[in-house]
Amino acid sequence: MIAFFADNHFKARPGHHLHERLRHDHDIVFAEDDLSAMPGLLARDDCSLLMLNWISDTSGNAHPGDEIGRPLRAWLEAGRPLLLLHGASAAFHQWAWWRELVGLRWVRPNDPDGFAPSTHPVRPYTVTVSKTRHPLAAQLVPFSLPKDEIYIELEQTAPVTVLLETRIDEGAFPQAYVADTIHGGRLAGFIPGHAPEAFAVDGLVANVRALVGHLLQ
Repeated sequence: MIAFFADNHFKARPGHHLHERLRHDHDIVFAEDDLSAMPGLLARDDCSLLMLNWISDTSGNAHPGDEIGRPLRAWLEAGRPLLLLHGASAAFHQWAWWRELVGLRWVRPNDPDGFAPSTHPVRPYTVTVSKTRHPLAAQLVPFSLPKDEIYIELEQTAPVTVLLETRIDEGAFPQAYVADTIHGGRLAGFIPGHAPEAFAVDGLVANVRALVGHLLQ
């Protein structure tokens, strides 16, 4: 079973649209704008992956407290896998332990660590497979989005292997990566995908499927 939590992300609902593309692939328990089921799902023996498309303190969702933080941290400290989608590297940005864990971090305004905020120009763009010998790269495909947010100027908080990237006027920026957490667990980040139209792009969905398969190994 995969536990998948998403916010409505300014009513664009990227988690919902992605779930619609993936729900026949796996047993996925999906919740939007509600983290209350997280402790129970992470405690289940058959929960094999946590997926997040969530940024607290946005879209009407307050930052959670220890009722979510404790079981989430226990899951990660046990070396369990995590997939961060779009801005989910900032999912629980008030917690220092979370900020250090995520590999490439979307930096919110008034960052507790003092970094300048990340930005997201909106325009058409193409995502390509990075030059890397990581075996997962062979399963990934390039794709183009007609117009969407491009998350750039992230903070690197831990060693990562970049698998997908984009080149725009501002420079070259990672769009997917994998890492091992400090607890020995597998972590992956997939950054593209805000507008509903993005999830009609088969290449985008194929790459998420490949990352899910990698994390479930």
